[in-house]
Amino acid sequence: MADARIAFTQFAAGSDKSVNLAAIRAAVADAAGSADLVVFPENSMFTVATAGEPWLDAAEPLDGAFVAELRALAQEHGVTIVAGMTERTDDTRGRVANTTVVVSPAGDLIGVYRKAHLYDAFGFRESDYTVPADRQPFSFDLDGVQIGLMTCYDIRFPESARLLADAGVDVIVIPAAWAAVPGKEAQWRVLAQARATENVCYVVAVSQTGPISAGHSVAVDPLGTVIAAATEQQSTTVVAVATERVAEARVKNPSLWNRRLGVHVPDEVR
Repeated sequence: MADARIAFTQFAAGSDKSVNLAAIRAAVADAAGSADLVVFPENSMFTVATAGEPWLDAAEPLDGAFVAELRALAQEHGVTIVAGMTERTDDTRGRVANTTVVVSPAGDLIGVYRKAHLYDAFGFRESDYTVPADRQPFSFDLDGVQIGLMTCYDIRFPESARLLADAGVDVIVIPAAWAAVPGKEAQWRVLAQARATENVCYVVAVSQTGPISAGHSVAVDPLGTVIAAATEQQSTTVVAVATERVAEARVKNPSLWNRRLGVHVPDEVR
């Protein structure tokens, strides 16, 4: 059995990358003594409200300045860092990737997750400038705790979380820039609790704050109980997670093992 301390920082990133990095730098320094993993939202490198060209212009490669700074910070403070960025790609249409990177305490880039479900909803068209990823699931080891990644809109698709649960994760971390649209704040919490409950694992869902995004980051335990929640203001919250808690919860609620997978297969493909 293993445990870990996860800090999740919500803040409002903007178009000035240096300002965003300063906020990240301060949060890592603040959390380093009390956390093993520090998680930042989707698009922490760069954010504007308008879809399209600004994102293309701001994109960086994985060996660019943003990831280099994260690697230096992780090594300096001895923590693992998860943060969202806009990644330059070789897409023939010039589109970017909505990417979350994982950097180890040694300063190594140990993982990359690219958003699978693009936010073509509520009047926004992320697919106009972003390439959807096909590779799933993605997870990494944090001193014996298995951490899976999804990004924002992915939370609405239970199949993504179920793939991670079947891959053996203990915690699903979901960096997001959850849009500040009336009614969506309630959906955010309900979806986080649903993904935790149905997969009997922790969920740590971390959103940017206003004015573009809603904040209200939340951590949920494997039985669906909210164990920490932020408001709409910039903040850092630390939660403890334990694989023993996941194992105990899966004994109480063995729904992952009670599935009858055959009944979900359409007759025409049996």
